[in-house]
Amino acid sequence: MSIIAESFGIFHKGGPVMYLIAACSLLVVAIGVERFLYYKKMNTNMCKFTEQLTPLLEQAEWAAAYELCRQTQGIAAVVAAKGIGYVQRSCANIESVLEGEAALAVAGLRTNLSHLDTIVTIAPLLGLLGTVVGMIGSFSIMNIKAGQPQAITGGVGEALIATASGLCVATLAMIVYSYFNHRLDKLITQIEQTCLLLIGHIKQEKRHEIA
Repeated sequence: MSIIAESFGIFHKGGPVMYLIAACSLLVVAIGVERFLYYKKMNTNMCKFTEQLTPLLEQAEWAAAYELCRQTQGIAAVVAAKGIGYVQRSCANIESVLEGEAALAVAGLRTNLSHLDTIVTIAPLLGLLGTVVGMIGSFSIMNIKAGQPQAITGGVGEALIATASGLCVATLAMIVYSYFNHRLDKLITQIEQTCLLLIGHIKQEKRHEIA
């Protein structure tokens, strides 16, 4: 309990800005948990999916391919299902349609990541703001208590708590942001692989129809 009480004491010494910094840290954790669960759900076992989907596309069994995509987990399978649905409806400009679906899927994957980027920028600024406010208070103390240097040094130490907290939150946000950007790149690659696979077989089927 003493550790918790001491932590709260340090928190309050950082000034009112600490509440904003704490809110930023909670937001980073919330976004991190939400994106982790979402990306886990959107991930596709591409090796298994490609092995099952390719023979169906080669034989132009679009209904079976569509059902496979619906039963497979992941954003790549979702985009493939939509693309095959357009093929079954004989939609023109299937490549443009697939590009549009892929762009919408990627936009969904990017949701909330911009908030992390904002926190990376704003958390250190909040820390600096808290420090400046604390320093102003420290110099005010010095004017009142002339000849007591410990008053200002203690105030400066408390003011720096806000800067340290802001930097810690910004570092955490940067780590989380970088991690999910890496996960995002992998999911985008899966979408691109699926779109290329579909477009390749659609073009091949069209050539057979012309021949």
